[in-house]
Amino acid sequence: MADRKTRMAIASRAASLMYEGLEKEYFSAKRKAAKQMGIDYRYRPGDLPSNSEIRDHVQTLGRLMEGDERFEVLRSMRLAALSLMRKLDRFRPRLIGSVWTGHIRKDSDIDIHIFSDNASSVTDILDDEGLVNETERKRVVKHGEERTFTHIHVYDDYEYELTLYSSDKVHYIFKSSITGKAIERASIRELEEFLQNEKPDSNLEDELMDSEEMMNPYEMYDLLLRPLERVKQSPKYHPEGDALYHSLQVFELARRERPYDEEFILAALLHDVGKAIDPHDHVYAALEALNELITDRTFFLIEHHMDALAYKDGTLGHRARRRLEESEYFEDLMLLRELDSAGRQPGMPVSQLEDALEFIRELEEEYGDYDEYQ
Repeated sequence: MADRKTRMAIASRAASLMYEGLEKEYFSAKRKAAKQMGIDYRYRPGDLPSNSEIRDHVQTLGRLMEGDERFEVLRSMRLAALSLMRKLDRFRPRLIGSVWTGHIRKDSDIDIHIFSDNASSVTDILDDEGLVNETERKRVVKHGEERTFTHIHVYDDYEYELTLYSSDKVHYIFKSSITGKAIERASIRELEEFLQNEKPDSNLEDELMDSEEMMNPYEMYDLLLRPLERVKQSPKYHPEGDALYHSLQVFELARRERPYDEEFILAALLHDVGKAIDPHDHVYAALEALNELITDRTFFLIEHHMDALAYKDGTLGHRARRRLEESEYFEDLMLLRELDSAGRQPGMPVSQLEDALEFIRELEEEYGDYDEYQ
């Protein structure tokens, strides 16, 4: 018979791993927790908690750690979900997952099911709305059967994962891998009613308008940078590994070189964010995503960091060379180029992304005009 105390201890530790973002999946979290406690789950599978038990512990941990702030974050995420769902209403979106059930973690995405026979019809609308997005097709083997799922990742105030199903699946009963029961989900109308009933005295439309105007640039930077961890680069040119690790290396070098210059350091950190959006033209993609969030100087450095490579290699045309040389930011650009080339060291110690962003935020608050974003 399974030891209930052991199950709860594993559930608590697994919940901590998931809440802190160290594990994404229940499957791996419970097994890592068991291993840390010296329990061989292969011989004592009954001691492993269910997914729903871990989820309940995550929610409890969130309430203890965040208090009333958790409610505000959850409502903000639900308002953001409603805003995007309205934009995609023709695809009959359904909010699912932790944002709907309330079991959010620190790194929770907003999960939405959409129903369309063509992914490009969805991404066309996202592009028209100016929302940064990327399409991922993932092969999954379950019960011996291989299936391919299409996910559209959207990066805005929060990160969204849209799972695409064919239009004839809109009334299909999806089963939850956590509870084994029909998945909990909400249509636009159901989400609107829930939000209004949750705060009867509020004006939902005013709340939505306010939430759409409250974008903090650092939240957007975070959302744009995190996908770079999935961008694997050519070992010939980038022996250090993924694009996020490279960006954090360039940030570290820029901070050492100019610890007072938030615009330059920000350019160093953000210069490759477009690689997760459009690897064929990552500079243009980055500028489209960052256009209204960065200063002209930071924009220039990102815009021309590849031109600086051609300048250094002697392959840049004469007119383009003169335009760069005549810019007041030319020396900054060439320094960024040097750091970009130097930030390719396997094993180099770097900051965590949140610490890098916090350093720039504090620098900007001390020397810059951060208040204009508040």
